[in-house]
Amino acid sequence: MSTPQQPDPRDRPARLAVGVVGAGRVGPALAASLQLAGHRPVAVSGVSDASRRRAALLLPDVPLMPPAEVLQRADLVLLTVPDDALPGLVEGLAETGAVRPGQLLVHTSGRYGAKVLDPALRAGALPLALHPAMTFTGTAVDVQRLAGCSFGVTAREELRLAAEALVIEMGGEPEWIAEESRPLYHAALALGANHLVTLVAQSMELLRAAGVEAPDRMLGPLLGAALDNALRSGDGALTGPVARGDAGTVAAHVAELREHAPQAVAGYLAMARATADRALAHGLLKPELAQDLLGVLAGEAHGIPGSSGASRAPGTDADRADRADRTDRTDRTDGTEGDVG
Repeated sequence: MSTPQQPDPRDRPARLAVGVVGAGRVGPALAASLQLAGHRPVAVSGVSDASRRRAALLLPDVPLMPPAEVLQRADLVLLTVPDDALPGLVEGLAETGAVRPGQLLVHTSGRYGAKVLDPALRAGALPLALHPAMTFTGTAVDVQRLAGCSFGVTAREELRLAAEALVIEMGGEPEWIAEESRPLYHAALALGANHLVTLVAQSMELLRAAGVEAPDRMLGPLLGAALDNALRSGDGALTGPVARGDAGTVAAHVAELREHAPQAVAGYLAMARATADRALAHGLLKPELAQDLLGVLAGEAHGIPGSSGASRAPGTDADRADRADRTDRTDRTDGTEGDVG
């Protein structure tokens, strides 16, 4: 049995004094992970009570101090502040002389590459962009989750080994992202992870409204299987009424959402249209079924309940006739008719 390849000890950075500017959910976790690898957290800055609590939890006995003093003490500085605050912070630190030549300056923004650190580079710092592709809770569990976590890495070629070594020491896996690709990379992660949380939360709310006592227990296995299938098969994992072209079912869904959860209608329609487009392109949704489905979605988007499917409301004679017609045209033997959703 092969063992994971370990970095050459010669490529590992020397044991470093680590400082954190911005004790949000990310910075203390990364510093704690570096501490496990033998580095030494020496200072952290944080203003809010929540930041101070996180620092005390993950970095006990590490003193809190202003950002400029953090930089005075640290060889490796983690700039873990919100994206919009990062450029101004870097400029301010560079202009005030807080940045030291040879100092490793690391930011964790997904949006920015290494160029946002150019003011510090001109002051002699060594800039690295190391973005952990992970959600953080601000607790000790984050340190454990870094094991196997991918990091989006952007750095100058001469700093490549140092960047890779730091990521590996934190338990992560470096993935190189070109400077110009950082915004697209970050948008992809936000679409897949941040929006997923919203979808899951809405789904749980709807299940509670439908009388389900433990929506998390109901959704857990379903979402786990859906995610696993999607990662393995991509668009081939699409299932449900949209992928099958069940226009009547989709119209019924939207009618229920308008009555019980109107705030969820826009998201449902947007995702249904995107799903229909992908199912069509992948050959899962038959064009003759897509016409009615897209008509329903277009009508609902303009506030016309049912639209082209209005005369086919579920349970009506027209609906039954339409379903019979579609059954004649499509022998449902692809195994999707029993899929959840």
